[in-house]
Amino acid sequence: MNTLAAVMQLFVAAAFVSIPIVRHRFGPAAKAAAEAELRCQNVRPEVLEENNLRFDAGGHETVAPVAVAAVMTAVAAVNFAGAAPAQVLTWIFSSLVLLMNAVIVYSNLAAVRSVEAAFRRKEDPELARVEVQPFLQAAEDAFPRWVRAQTYLRNTVVFGGSTVALIAVTLR
Repeated sequence: MNTLAAVMQLFVAAAFVSIPIVRHRFGPAAKAAAEAELRCQNVRPEVLEENNLRFDAGGHETVAPVAVAAVMTAVAAVNFAGAAPAQVLTWIFSSLVLLMNAVIVYSNLAAVRSVEAAFRRKEDPELARVEVQPFLQAAEDAFPRWVRAQTYLRNTVVFGGSTVALIAVTLR
């Protein structure tokens, strides 16, 4: 059963690595679309950079998913080896990944509200004028249609793979 857990953990790692790959490839187009929407709203596009707002794979958009992938790969290696701490490590890290992914899904569902709140916290009068829904929609529309399906698949792999890994190490 450790092998099944390890394989699932490698799938989870690959799912997390897909995030910065997609953002790296299509983030510049999303930024350009968001900037165009800002121009339509009579907001200077430079306000994004002035407030460190990005759509690419820079910063935490790469570091966090790659770190998760590295940890899950290491735990998979421990499971493949059949080492004693495999069950405990799987319980800790697969559970954390489940929780983190739930937070990610929630933040995606509440993106408009959270971006509006973030813009208010910045106390930038220009950001306060941004109509967030069309701004985010423009950025999202710049990603190919298959990215939405990839997001659903990624979430399915993360939730399902983590759950299967937890069950596999419990039943061993």
